[in-house]
Amino acid sequence: QVQLVESGGGLAQPGGSLRLSCAASGFAFSNYGMSWARQAPGKGLEWDWVSGISSDGLDKYYSSFAAGRFNVSRDNTKNILYLQMNNLKPEDTALYYCAKGRKSDYAGPWRAEYNYWGQGTQVTVSS
Repeated sequence: QVQLVESGGGLAQPGGSLRLSCAASGFAFSNYGMSWARQAPGKGLEWDWVSGISSDGLDKYYSSFAAGRFNVSRDNTKNILYLQMNNLKPEDTALYYCAKGRKSDYAGPWRAEYNYWGQGTQVTVSS
């Protein structure tokens, strides 16, 4: 069955960096677009899309708050999705999770275009 397991979260200081990983199994990883989304504490928005990447890794997409600070990438030989987060801000504090797209060429913000997601990894940005 499809499994998505995130790791790499933790406590970072403002201005610091973290790299998140998402290990995928149970499906042909290289055939699907993937995204990162987040859920901030105390906020009802469960799907706050962060960034997405096409199946071949050539097309990358970012939300306005992630552009210029975050970088999404993937290793299709290892079935791993990454999110490099730089210049972290306290408002980046959230549970970050990866999501599997329904198609190879879609990696945008619409939640309905994703059919599996992981349990998430907590990112806390605080001094």
